[in-house]
Amino acid sequence: MALRERITEDMKSAMRAGEKERLATIRLALAAIKQREVDERITLDDTQVLSVLEKMVKQRREAITQFASGGRADLVAKETAEIAVLQGYLPEQMSAAELDTLISEAITATGAASIKDMGKVMAAVKPKAQGRADMGAVSARIKAKLG
Repeated sequence: MALRERITEDMKSAMRAGEKERLATIRLALAAIKQREVDERITLDDTQVLSVLEKMVKQRREAITQFASGGRADLVAKETAEIAVLQGYLPEQMSAAELDTLISEAITATGAASIKDMGKVMAAVKPKAQGRADMGAVSARIKAKLG
């Protein structure tokens, strides 16, 4: 079953179960997917749907930072709950050890020696870590290893 179909089925089951918060988050996800399809005049495949969901999680993490600094614990809790629902559709996250191994292999494979070679390493790591790790954190780890 395609990821979009799974999300739609989960929306229906959340509706039947009366889970209002979960239903609202799933509807937001479907709306974001539909918006991208309309904007680009395409039908999204699973990889593209994952990128939409990752973007939504990233937006919520940024919002949590803002709400926490503003002292809005109620909104922090709401955003955290939305992240939990969205992460149910994302693949399992890589552990720090797996990520370090992947980066080390990429550095060896590309022959990277300095921070100038970061683009090569990032290009080698990205396809394997996409959706399974925060690419900002991956970038910081690569910078630390090369610098």
